[in-house]
Amino acid sequence: MSPDVQERVTDWLGAAGLRPTRQRLALASLLVGDGQHRHVTAESLHAASQCGDDAVSLATVYNTLRAFCDAGLLQEVTVDGSKSYFDTRTDDHPHFYWEDDAKLTDAPADQLEIKRLPSAPDGTEVAKIDVVIRLRKV
Repeated sequence: MSPDVQERVTDWLGAAGLRPTRQRLALASLLVGDGQHRHVTAESLHAASQCGDDAVSLATVYNTLRAFCDAGLLQEVTVDGSKSYFDTRTDDHPHFYWEDDAKLTDAPADQLEIKRLPSAPDGTEVAKIDVVIRLRKV
């Protein structure tokens, strides 16, 4: 890991108060090491980790992704109720889900307009709105 990547991932973990363990550093470098945002599944991150010097088990990937989400470093986006993607961009924004490729990408937030929501039931409030726009080739 280059010094720039090392600093970026250490700062990313440190901002959330997470200890920079070997496994966290290895996975964080795959997620944010190049400074780009990405959407990954646990399986795709696990496969990427197998190509490097610091291979991580699938169970560790799942546990680490959960820790990153709990710390606010990642946003989990659920598609189909059974498939989760993890997004390094944590602000509220919509997504395109490309059904033909099983790929998740950011959608242009400036083109989304939600005019009205149903009232939340008594004793509750809207915590978050997830927008996933499903696309398929015609």
